[in-house]
Amino acid sequence: MQLDPVAMRAAEEAAVLPLADRLPLHSVEDTTYDGVPVRVYGSTTDAVIVYIHGGAFFLGSLETHDHVARELAVATGLRVVAVDYRRAPEAAYPAGLDDCYAVVRSITKDGGSVALVGDSSGGNFAAAVAAMALDDGLAGITHQVLLYPSLDLDFDESRYGSLVENAVGHGLETAGLKPFNAFYVDSGADPALPSVSPIKRTDLTGLPPALVVTAEHDPLRDEGELYGRRLQEAGVDATVSRYAGAGHGFVQFLGSDPRFHRVYDEIATFLS
Repeated sequence: MQLDPVAMRAAEEAAVLPLADRLPLHSVEDTTYDGVPVRVYGSTTDAVIVYIHGGAFFLGSLETHDHVARELAVATGLRVVAVDYRRAPEAAYPAGLDDCYAVVRSITKDGGSVALVGDSSGGNFAAAVAAMALDDGLAGITHQVLLYPSLDLDFDESRYGSLVENAVGHGLETAGLKPFNAFYVDSGADPALPSVSPIKRTDLTGLPPALVVTAEHDPLRDEGELYGRRLQEAGVDATVSRYAGAGHGFVQFLGSDPRFHRVYDEIATFLS
């Protein structure tokens, strides 16, 4: 499968709603934190959501996921900082991950508290950043919300039953996982590393409380749920919430299927 990242990004951007049709907020500002471009939504509270968009490490942008950040800001009442991290293949590993971590460091050094929220590959980055902060002794990350996260970049179908059960017919297909993530892996991201596949971290003790949201018809469902169980076994306050009838990416595409909008209420309750 030959993918054209430039064409695929253009197609994604073309589908973005006009600004006038997006959920209104009193404040939306593009700025930088520690040199990393971000978009800041809403409140000036010290408690901040750092939102990391998905897109297999090469797709997605502040624009394609702008509606998700707006919904998070409204549902939680918190300031949301969405990270415009560098993407593969133009930026080699660990550039994007480093950008996300730099934003978190910038917020916490001033005494702010951070809840990490990421969907799909953004969930991968959120889990990896939480682990990096723990290893570095960086205080301030209070929660992590992983939405149908991609936590294991070893896509051997024998590893998880959902890779077989949900292989075809539900949007994201198992056969597409390797080519879609190849830009990131080929840039130097070794799937054996816990910073690339957070589920490979052996000791999860001390990580922040977690809400792991999975989708019934997602090939990545079982790795997310396994990670949630491993967090629980390590003594982390972790909740695994499976959305029946949902497929991968359902938060991003709620506009076409509003049945699952309650996910924002669940996130808000968890963060409160």
